[in-house]
Amino acid sequence: MAHLWRKLPVGPIGTAEIFSKLHILAIAGLLSLAGCDEPTTASSSTATGFDFYVLALSWSPSYCEAEGDRANPQQCNTTQRHEFIVHGLLPQFEKGYPEFCDAEAQRTKRDLEDRLLDIMPSRGLIRHQWKKHGSCSGLSQAEYFATLRAAHERVAIPTIAPDPGQYRTLSPGEIERAFLQSNPGLEDDHVAVTCDRRRLREVRICMTTDLQYRSCPEVARRACKRPSVVIPPARSR
Repeated sequence: MAHLWRKLPVGPIGTAEIFSKLHILAIAGLLSLAGCDEPTTASSSTATGFDFYVLALSWSPSYCEAEGDRANPQQCNTTQRHEFIVHGLLPQFEKGYPEFCDAEAQRTKRDLEDRLLDIMPSRGLIRHQWKKHGSCSGLSQAEYFATLRAAHERVAIPTIAPDPGQYRTLSPGEIERAFLQSNPGLEDDHVAVTCDRRRLREVRICMTTDLQYRSCPEVARRACKRPSVVIPPARSR
């Protein structure tokens, strides 16, 4: 199987981190709780070769406003009110990150996608995240998405949504503090808020491979530098 590790040009590769036996048992327990399928042959069963994860939480109304409903109708042109959704669980080096590591990565199974739509409301997003990031985790589809769900459940998401039909303006620091206050043990060097030219786009939370919060200076350096960002309201049809 061809493995194509592509590293973005932001620095040297960090040291590889290998799951402990305890972590493997924990993943097995997560799979049982999540009702996931048996591991596929898309990748090996042990995550190696990267240093930590970034859980990327996307503010869906910003994405839909910026890209337009046609960019992702399942997520944007819907009767459901999506606010923070999981954009992905991204393997990271201390500097840089791998992507598209398996040229032969299998397409995600439909029943697996069905179980993820509550936190990733787009089959296209699920498929893309598996090919781009999951293929670099060293995990099977079932293991990777069970870990992604466990990472999401680790985080208490604060309420920052504006009133229906209204926009809200906050500083990136205020958004970060809302997450810190809602999550004991989460510190300011574990989190990065990102934006486009005016809108909140993502909150990125750094975690070890056993899903403990950790610092990530390189991720933090890419945080939003704007004094304030606009938070569009969730839309429903």
